[in-house]
Amino acid sequence: MKYFKLLILTCFLGMLFSCGGDDDICESGEGTPRMKIGFKSFETGKPGTIDTLYVAVDYGSGTKVELGKTAAVASRLIPLRVDDAPYTDIYVKTRLKGTESKVRINYTTKAVYVSPGCGIKKTYENLTTELITPTVVKKVEVDLNQIENEDKTNIFLLF
Repeated sequence: MKYFKLLILTCFLGMLFSCGGDDDICESGEGTPRMKIGFKSFETGKPGTIDTLYVAVDYGSGTKVELGKTAAVASRLIPLRVDDAPYTDIYVKTRLKGTESKVRINYTTKAVYVSPGCGIKKTYENLTTELITPTVVKKVEVDLNQIENEDKTNIFLLF
């Protein structure tokens, strides 16, 4: 019985001291940032809202991943590819059965080590855009050509 109590006490103390610190969880927004897109009127060039927006992204598998519908939106966060591809294709439309515009986001990536819990995050630099299919979106403007966090708008889509 004496050895059993010693075994239980050793297991309890082992579990108590083996708990990790705060760096085990990446909760302070230090992961790979998403790209923030805003919307402007093509006629006036002033920022505004879009009543309905459907976004899909091709992450390199050849199929589009639907990011869903948003209503009355002034900006949207889009996750970019995290592999070593130099671009991400984004598909935007304003109606469910409507035509879509294809926007290609070109960039260079840089890997930055954050912590043991978060691992490595990607930052995007030298951001450029190409409007491949100009149907709904008339023009694309780059406002900030690097993505380090999700606070500032990187590109504007002109409708």
